[in-house]
Amino acid sequence: MPMLPAEFDDLEPFAADWCLATEPERYAKRLACSMDEMQALYDAAFPRIEDAIAYCDKFEWDDLPEDARSLFHLMQSLVMVSFPVEVWSQPRVPDSGAAWAELIREPVV
Repeated sequence: MPMLPAEFDDLEPFAADWCLATEPERYAKRLACSMDEMQALYDAAFPRIEDAIAYCDKFEWDDLPEDARSLFHLMQSLVMVSFPVEVWSQPRVPDSGAAWAELIREPVV
């Protein structure tokens, strides 16, 4: 069963792994992935980000269909991997040592 709207079937191979609803889930996924996995998501999803935003903007947040919500979460995962792919060339923040920050509340959506 597809997780994403039909218009985004090219991104469906990433949906099961990357449509994650919370920031801690997305961050844990980033840390568990190789750079090749993150690069593949980035290369596939980045060119579609404007289309994804336009698609999700057609709905009120409280009425967002499940497939559009999954698309939104996939784009959040794209944002999560963008710095490792574009800047750091590694999943972790460079020179951060044992620093840890824990999100205690999700942003309002």
